[in-house]
Amino acid sequence: MKKVSQLLLLKGSAVKTIESSKTVYEALEIMISNDFGALIVSQNGKYAGLLTERDYARKVALLGKNSHDTSIAEIMQTQPTSVSLNDSIETCMAIMSAKHIRYLPVLVEENVVGLVSMGDLVRFIIDDQKNTISHLQNFISGGVYS
Repeated sequence: MKKVSQLLLLKGSAVKTIESSKTVYEALEIMISNDFGALIVSQNGKYAGLLTERDYARKVALLGKNSHDTSIAEIMQTQPTSVSLNDSIETCMAIMSAKHIRYLPVLVEENVVGLVSMGDLVRFIIDDQKNTISHLQNFISGGVYS
């Protein structure tokens, strides 16, 4: 089984963080300029939670709040479901499907070492399957198997 650590080796483990005291508007600016759907939230330099576009839609836009006046701390997820480097890709998919979520922070102890999205998982699985098919085709055709 492929692991989260393998996905992060290919994808990279850099994550964008924002302080919980900042406004939702500031978070949206970062998300839009980087084409991210989620940000890791920190408080006093330590991991505090997750903020997603869904949080904004459900907890600001639909409630008629103003993103300029609402702090990230008011709407962020303070204990989002997370995974470890040793969790399998299949485990991540099962968690996301069962909980109807799109992002999983990757933690080592209490430190964020990555963020995995549903899109990341799908791309990783597709690339892995393409690689397997290529190896099998090469093997069947008598080519060199690497």
